[in-house]
Amino acid sequence: MLQEYFKLNKNILIAFAVSIIFSAIIAQSLADQEDFLNTTYTLIFDYVFYFSTFGGLYYYDNRKKYLLKSGKTNKEKLHHDLIKIITSLGIAEVVYTITRWILQYYLLSINYDHYLASITSQIISTIIYMIVVNLSVKMTRLYKDGN
Repeated sequence: MLQEYFKLNKNILIAFAVSIIFSAIIAQSLADQEDFLNTTYTLIFDYVFYFSTFGGLYYYDNRKKYLLKSGKTNKEKLHHDLIKIITSLGIAEVVYTITRWILQYYLLSINYDHYLASITSQIISTIIYMIVVNLSVKMTRLYKDGN
């Protein structure tokens, strides 16, 4: 069970690392945009990079977890776990989106460099996100009952 939490957190942190790099580049390249547009566009690209990376890593780590001995997919277990992971990530994503957008917009409005506003808001939001995800995973019991 502890190994499953470790893999989930590892995947989240790697995905955020990829996202932080590209989001900072995008924020800086859109420096001529209004602050609210820069913040919004940067957040959109953040999600593209994050979910692409996280999805690939999560699939890679869990691809054999739902295979039966016959080689078929255990659709019931897969469906059950997908609901739990989507619930856990979904709650955290709402918190992350609101926190990140407000922080980046605020930092831009007080004249932070665009790339620095993106990095700072994303790091703070990621810490909050990690706390919420881990609490949500525990509450949904994603890794209990032999999962």
